[in-house]
Amino acid sequence: MSAKILVVDDDEKIREILRAYLERDAYGVEEAADGEEALTTFERTKPDLVILDLMLPRLDGWEVCRRIRAKSQVPIIMLTARGEEFDKVLGLELGADDYVSKPFSPRELMARVKAVLRRADTGPSPEETLRFPGLEIDRASRRVFYNQKEVLLTPKEFELLWFLASNPGRVFSREQLLEKVWGYDYFGDTRTVDTHIKRLREKLGFKTETGSNRGVGEYRDVDVESSDERGLIKTVWGSGYRFEPPNMRLGRV
Repeated sequence: MSAKILVVDDDEKIREILRAYLERDAYGVEEAADGEEALTTFERTKPDLVILDLMLPRLDGWEVCRRIRAKSQVPIIMLTARGEEFDKVLGLELGADDYVSKPFSPRELMARVKAVLRRADTGPSPEETLRFPGLEIDRASRRVFYNQKEVLLTPKEFELLWFLASNPGRVFSREQLLEKVWGYDYFGDTRTVDTHIKRLREKLGFKTETGSNRGVGEYRDVDVESSDERGLIKTVWGSGYRFEPPNMRLGRV
């Protein structure tokens, strides 16, 4: 059965164009013209992916994304009218999987839809589980438990954690993570990686630090050699990130 896509935009012409392209590729399409209608339609139709405009009447796209993420990990592609970096980073921090700036090419958006859906359906062997002291990552159920409590991750957060945890101690640059986790067909930039790393650290109870002299998407890892903090994802300055469990031993079942 083809995936069902919920298109949320207050511009009727944009909805018509996206419907035409999506239906041409055999996707099912649902529509919503404002934020409140989007949430109602989401609950009623249970879509496989949401294309969500940020600038919506009644309830903006950020709040719609926040409420969807509180109950579902369905992939979300955000549409940003202004193309401002703050909008993109905030959308990613709220749990969006990708973003497209208006005006956009419908063909590019269709490529992103296919890429996001494909990544959501692929991965390592479904029976594989990674276990570390205090941390368990179950690939089959896509569930994560940290200190015996379940941690709710977006699809992309899960894929990033899984990839890093599958290669403990190995340093990956932002460009390598984009290639390995987001794929060759991803159109974003390396700040996407920083945003997802920050969210993973916060969800795993790890502290990040920002300063007034740091730009959007720049984070300082306080878990350095001189600190008593014990983080799982560490920054290697000038190189990238590495996953470092306490005993540096990987267990697989």
